Amino acid sequence: MVTSVSSSTDVNALVNTSSTSKQTDAAAQQDRFLKLLVAQLNNQDPMNPMDNAQMTSQMAQINTVSGIQQLNDTMKSMSTQFSAMQVLQGASLVGKGVLIESNTLTIKDGVAAGAVDLATKADKVTVQVLSPGGQVLDKFELGAQDAGMHGFRWDASTYQGTGAPTFKVTATLKGVAVTNTALAHDTVVAVGSSNGNMTLELAGRNAVAYTDVKSIL
Repeated sequence: MVTSVSSSTDVNALVNTSSTSKQTDAAAQQDRFLKLLVAQLNNQDPMNPMDNAQMTSQMAQINTVSGIQQLNDTMKSMSTQFSAMQVLQGASLVGKGVLIESNTLTIKDGVAAGAVDLATKADKVTVQVLSPGGQVLDKFELGAQDAGMHGFRWDASTYQGTGAPTFKVTATLKGVAVTNTALAHDTVVAVGSSNGNMTLELAGRNAVAYTDVKSIL
């Protein structure tokens, strides 16, 4: 039985509903549209038939809806493939060291490593290593440094604390503070994916996004 359609408003309503629907079957949408369009043509007023411009407009609308759905499906597929390629390529990072923005040190084989990223050059750079409770465990100078990243290593062989130590960097140029960012060193132990983005599992802390890595060592 063919459904009766009284006016072009019914077809427009179908198109508008389809454009906001969560259905993903574009072919089914087109099929329903064409059936309603044929029904509308069969039931139109012979004295006031649908003009070509009106029909073309309605067909353009359903094609637009279908095209958008197909584009969305294509983009989702490309995103999935890209994520898989990222993880595959990221596997080469396993076992390598990385620097991330953090002041928490990871101790490995009695040594903790970190770095500081200076916004401008400094004539004095001082590093303080702190216990989880804030007590100063050690203090050493890196001397004058240019702008950019500068690494350091701390002998943690005598550290007996139960938590991870942290560090604080003070940098100055002629007595004026220089903006700096603390960077912690850690080792990549696994690579994964979260919401389409590559993540890195680290030996001494929670997983981080690949985009959070400041340097690969």
